[in-house]
Amino acid sequence: MDNHRPTSFSRRILLAVTGLSPQIVTETLHALAIGHDDPFVPTEVHLITTAEGAERAQLALLSDKPGWFHRLRKDFGLPEIAFDGDHIHILHDASGQPMADIRSPTDNLACADFITEKVRELSADPESALHVSIAGGRKTMGFFLGYALSLFGRPQDRLSHVLVSEPFENSWEFFYPTPYENIIETAGKKLVDTQRARLSLAEIPFVSLRHGLPTALLDGSARFDATVAAARASLGPARLEIDLAAREVQAAGHRFRLPPAALALLAVFARRAATNEAALAAPLKDVPDPAWAERYLHELRAIVGPLGDIGSAERALRAGMDGSYFSSQLSKLRSAIRRALGPAARPYLIDDGGRKPHRYRLALAPEAVRLHP
Repeated sequence: MDNHRPTSFSRRILLAVTGLSPQIVTETLHALAIGHDDPFVPTEVHLITTAEGAERAQLALLSDKPGWFHRLRKDFGLPEIAFDGDHIHILHDASGQPMADIRSPTDNLACADFITEKVRELSADPESALHVSIAGGRKTMGFFLGYALSLFGRPQDRLSHVLVSEPFENSWEFFYPTPYENIIETAGKKLVDTQRARLSLAEIPFVSLRHGLPTALLDGSARFDATVAAARASLGPARLEIDLAAREVQAAGHRFRLPPAALALLAVFARRAATNEAALAAPLKDVPDPAWAERYLHELRAIVGPLGDIGSAERALRAGMDGSYFSSQLSKLRSAIRRALGPAARPYLIDDGGRKPHRYRLALAPEAVRLHP
């Protein structure tokens, strides 16, 4: 079985942006569940909209009459789908007030942040498959929703736009092709039967950048500009900056701290990369290596300063650094960088050359590495 087939997931989510045309929900649901070769029947529906859009969706889709969402389910025998007022998410402006419309650059940024966080939240569940529709709402809303899916989307997620045949498009009275005769008036004042309408789903391929985002963004709240910056940094050329006095590392667009012991080992390799020196062999197991101990302690002293206590490290390395000590510190360093950078960590991990005898280096160009002071 295809592990990424959307219909195989227990939690199937339809997420759409809507403005003043809530028909997008029923049109997309019909195209997915009724008119699709591989029917995708969502287990829940979520809308992102303005305050007025939320009111229209409630009245047109969820009311007792006309209640077009419930009518569609009944007309085609669809199972229960979780969709109520709690699934309609109203955009809020920078001051936290419900947004009537997107009228300013500040509103635009608040809209981007809101949509980005909602997509992050819904895609965080590994048991979910997300189908995102950008057919409704303002163009900026559709853009941000599609962009957010590129940032957080997974192999099982999909992006689409629903197309409505003429003359049913832009008609307030049309919500989906009914399985029975239903005469409505079109925007051009013609009478037509909705039974003759045709819907088609235009699926839009997208490139997922999720693998380049740090774990902190995937697990915590996500702002649009910060997420885009992280994706850009992960895709751009690798650059490493180490501030020994502050015990900070800057890499892949992120600044983070490392414990002195891990930072000292990274500094050993960063200094050699900055001066384009050759890869190093690790100390042998149970054979203390004085040169390795001196390299490491030199960086550790620079990090902790003249008043810092490195007595335990100096005692452990009095005769030299052996292979066990090196391997332990290297493992801790790699784990710390992976925690800080997630999938973007790869260029900053100490490379062992891939074959024996292993020779270790930081595989960055000299101009991509900076240490200070």
